[in-house]
Amino acid sequence: MNLLAIETATEACSVALVHGDTVIARSELAPRRHAERVLPMADELLAEAGLGRHALDGIAVGRGPGAFTGVRLAVSLAQGMALALDLPVVTVSSLAALALEAPDDGEADTAILAVIDARMGEIYAACYRHDGDGGLIALDHERVCTADALGLPDARAWQVVGSGWATYEAVLRERLGCEPRFADGARYPQAVHVAELAAREFMAGRALPPEQALPVYLRDKVALTLVEQGKA
Repeated sequence: MNLLAIETATEACSVALVHGDTVIARSELAPRRHAERVLPMADELLAEAGLGRHALDGIAVGRGPGAFTGVRLAVSLAQGMALALDLPVVTVSSLAALALEAPDDGEADTAILAVIDARMGEIYAACYRHDGDGGLIALDHERVCTADALGLPDARAWQVVGSGWATYEAVLRERLGCEPRFADGARYPQAVHVAELAAREFMAGRALPPEQALPVYLRDKVALTLVEQGKA
């Protein structure tokens, strides 16, 4: 199986390629440069693997939530490539990809909070648990809310990953009610994890026609109004 994965929902721009039993990837922090970097990175991976685009079996994409422009870019590129090459698309939650940045400690009682700073005083969040086989079990649903309004499922221990922790660490500590076993606010969704999750979906026959591969924004507002900013 040859599967190309794209993830640009946050500051990180990343591309990964599943080539047989091997996964290779490129990733860099490139705010506002995703559009110029993502396709060259994809071409680099294909060249490294000795593949042309027509050797691909499918396209995987981080569908969000995240920055509006980044999510739109990734999904548009995935759709365009899939249509041009007559390939299916597998969409993967960017929060689920982020959750795989948390180390698997082998403890069944450890939950993962994946949390992205959504700006405007809010976060994108979802909770997961490692399934013991390299995948994830979702413990709740994706949502956008303020950090102090975040409801969490019951768990004896927590790991936290994502930029939301960097921005709202004090509030999120209160919501957790305990010291996390692991916490890193400098982690971002990565295409390598999109690829890992998408490969499972692809093998299970759950790929989509390109036109059905849609972005997930969770909210329809890009910025605060002047009134909301207190400037009017």
